[in-house]
Amino acid sequence: MAKNMKDNDTNGTELPNYLIEEIEDVVKEKKLTKDEKDKLIEEIKKRFMKIRFEPGEAIGIISAQSISEPATQMTMRTYHFAGSAGIKVTYGLPRLIEIFDAKRKPDTPVVTIYLKKQYNNLETAKKIADSIREKNVEDLSRSITLNLNENSIEIEPIDLRKLGTIEKVLKDVSKTKSGLKGLKIKKKTKEISVAPKEEVDVKELQKIREKILQTQVEGIKSVSNALVRRSGDDWVINTIGSNLEEVLKIKEVDEARTFTNDLHETKKVLGVEAARNLIIEESLQTLQQQGLDVDIRHIMLVSDIMTMAGDVRSIGRYGVAGAKSSILARAAFEETIKHLVRASIRGEVDKFNGIFENVMIGQVIPSGTGMFDLIAKFEDVGESASGEKAD
Repeated sequence: MAKNMKDNDTNGTELPNYLIEEIEDVVKEKKLTKDEKDKLIEEIKKRFMKIRFEPGEAIGIISAQSISEPATQMTMRTYHFAGSAGIKVTYGLPRLIEIFDAKRKPDTPVVTIYLKKQYNNLETAKKIADSIREKNVEDLSRSITLNLNENSIEIEPIDLRKLGTIEKVLKDVSKTKSGLKGLKIKKKTKEISVAPKEEVDVKELQKIREKILQTQVEGIKSVSNALVRRSGDDWVINTIGSNLEEVLKIKEVDEARTFTNDLHETKKVLGVEAARNLIIEESLQTLQQQGLDVDIRHIMLVSDIMTMAGDVRSIGRYGVAGAKSSILARAAFEETIKHLVRASIRGEVDKFNGIFENVMIGQVIPSGTGMFDLIAKFEDVGESASGEKAD
């Protein structure tokens, strides 16, 4: 490896190890000659030098400008990715704001489910899509009526084969769920009777009915809909509503490719590195949908800043901007009085290490040629041996 780096180092340009490894792989795969390999290395060096940033360059400001300027061209609409199914997914500027604000719950949470090779067919995809869709008692019932004579609630399922399932779920819920504890549940020929142990008025009976309606019987919680679509050689399931942890437990699901658009859920289930990758992918996809071309390195810098603390932080007053060490930089962003008063009470000191605070007071910024001080040492100029003064 060291030999390769030394061989590839000409004109003061040293390529990183990962690039050298990739070059070697390409040379072997394409069976390039020595001259072709040298030309490839030379071209890569030119491009590598072109894309590097100079020491002292304000890459944070450049990244902010490079993302924000194209974002002014973005639309404020949503679109239907499922056509006639009428499923709306947020995109455009609202989605970009969701990502960089690290919104706790996106407006339209979606899980994109890929299947393992042996299960990658339409029949299996439809079966899984139907099984993961959350179904409450309301969805499985033809009618749910109040029987005032017996002070009970009568549930008539659409499919009589579901009688036992609904009964079992209601019995389990009556042991734990607040407001439904202590119910007497009885399965009849075509319906289920649910009655409180003590006699209650109509209003209270109505409240119990509403809670029963929303009781989950089948599927995965929070997944309100699931659609199957073809994507290349894959049958993909898109869900409305997100519960990645439960989805990944399904044996037919390909865990390596399945993902959600919810940043915080991704961080919780898969870790902060997965959340970082999701920020990059979702941001690029959102921009590209609008025909906007932003260098991926700008997005990568933002995603690194958002996740460097081990959690997903927003770019805002309660996230990255609010965590700056400089008092004046925080005050210049938002909530000026709050930051200044708090700093004065705590006796905080501003070191003026950043750009914003130095601009505010008119000092040279610590960037570019302002990064360093120039020190010159002048020796005394004496007379030459001939007695003439030196110039």
